[in-house]
Amino acid sequence: MSAVLQIAGVERRFAGAGGGTLALQATSLSVAENDFVTILGPSGCGKSTLLRIVAGLDHPTAGEVLLDGARITGPGADRGMVFQSYTLFPWLDVLDNVCFGLRERGLPRAQQREIAQGFIAKVGLAGFEHHYPKQLSGGMQQRTAIARALANNPRILLMDEPFGALDHQTRELMQELLLGIWEAERKTVLFVTHDIDEAVFMAGRVVVMSARPGRIKLDRPVELAHPRHYSIKTTPAFAALKAELTESVRVEVLAAQRG
Repeated sequence: MSAVLQIAGVERRFAGAGGGTLALQATSLSVAENDFVTILGPSGCGKSTLLRIVAGLDHPTAGEVLLDGARITGPGADRGMVFQSYTLFPWLDVLDNVCFGLRERGLPRAQQREIAQGFIAKVGLAGFEHHYPKQLSGGMQQRTAIARALANNPRILLMDEPFGALDHQTRELMQELLLGIWEAERKTVLFVTHDIDEAVFMAGRVVVMSARPGRIKLDRPVELAHPRHYSIKTTPAFAALKAELTESVRVEVLAAQRG
């Protein structure tokens, strides 16, 4: 399977006294077409920094990131980003939020609406097209953000703890919703999370990063069949992989606490 994304020797050092802070040591990762890769690791290990570099919102101190063989030097429509915080435009309703990227690309209004309404329906928000963000729950706002990212048809979807601010029940429903969309759309996804259950349930591969300065210490395939139902979380195979990853992450969390 061909690689869509190649992260090659990427390092990030932030300027400061005493040589600054090395947040991310030389890191390499290849993400294949249609793969769903989740990234785990302790707080401050560079997970979000790596994702921001892929998004073009930050730049590596060393190394490079290639998307379809082209070097990433800044943001682009070929990458869709969904953040933990609700990043909708408050003055736009659901429909116009989802249309935003399509409008920026210059698509005719009728085509914008057709594409946007299709994705609004896929995330379960049909009937809410003319509601504003302040009228929506957190889960509904994130559904809108996901629809907006998907509507622009990016080559890769980048997700930085998108369900981290949601309550437990809503979070699990959002996991099932996104996984169902991925199983239908087969987008390439790079997904940062602190939740090990979420990482295993969603992913085709789970990557574990070390304590700062971050590096990839484990890259584990998730050999659980699709389509996945939430009940898979009770199976021995799920429990075994969760236990392995929990121990791997715990070692790094303790290392981070020791400083």
